[in-house]
Amino acid sequence: MKIGILGGSFNPVHIGHVRMAIEVQERLSLDRVELVPAKRPPHKEGTDILPFELRLELISRAIADVPGLGSNPLEGARPGPSFTCDTLHCYKTEQPESELFFLLGASTFLELDKWRRGLEIPEMASLVVVNRWEAAAKVAEFIADRWPKAEEDVEGTWFFPQGHAVRLVNIPRLDIKGGHVRRRWRERRSLRFLVPPGVEAFLEERADEVAAHWGERK
Repeated sequence: MKIGILGGSFNPVHIGHVRMAIEVQERLSLDRVELVPAKRPPHKEGTDILPFELRLELISRAIADVPGLGSNPLEGARPGPSFTCDTLHCYKTEQPESELFFLLGASTFLELDKWRRGLEIPEMASLVVVNRWEAAAKVAEFIADRWPKAEEDVEGTWFFPQGHAVRLVNIPRLDIKGGHVRRRWRERRSLRFLVPPGVEAFLEERADEVAAHWGERK
C-alpha cells in the first residue's frame, strides 16, 4: 500500500493543506494520504495552539467525503514533542509492508538539516516536495550538497541507495497561513474558501473553546 503522510500543527487545517494532499494523491497514484496532526509541534511552541483533540476533529470535518484522504491520531498517544523521525518510525513499525511518502513544502525541505535527524528522513520514506517554482534550483543544490550519492533519474526526481526518492511536484499555489485564518476568525471575518465548510462551522460551534486559545473575538 502506498501511503502519503502530511504532518503539521493544523491550527487550523485549511484549504491549502487539503488541496496539497489531493494533488499529491492523484499525481503519484497513492492509495491514501493521511493528515497527521502533531500533539506538540516542536517548532511552534505557544499558547494559541488548539488542543490535539480539537485539531484532529477539524481534520475529520475537513476531509469528510474526500476520497483518498484520511487522518491518523498516532501522535496523540506519544509523549514529548512530535518529531518527524519518530512519526515515520511509528509508521514503519505499525505498517511495515506500506510504502511511505512524506509530503512537505520546498521551503520546509530546505530546512531539513535543522530538524532532529532530518538528513536521515530519506532513509525512512520517500519525500514529496511540493515545489514553489522559484525553489527548484535550490532543492537540487541542497540534495547535491547533503546527499551526494543521490542520483537524479528524471528531471525533478532523485533516487537514494536505500530505494527511496525525493520527487518535486508542482501544484496550484494557495498561499494560506494558519495565522491569517486565526486573525480573521478573531475579527469575525469570513473564512469562506480559506477553510473547508465543515471547519468553518465547527469553529463557530465551539467558539468559546477556540477563543480560549486563539483569543477573544472582536
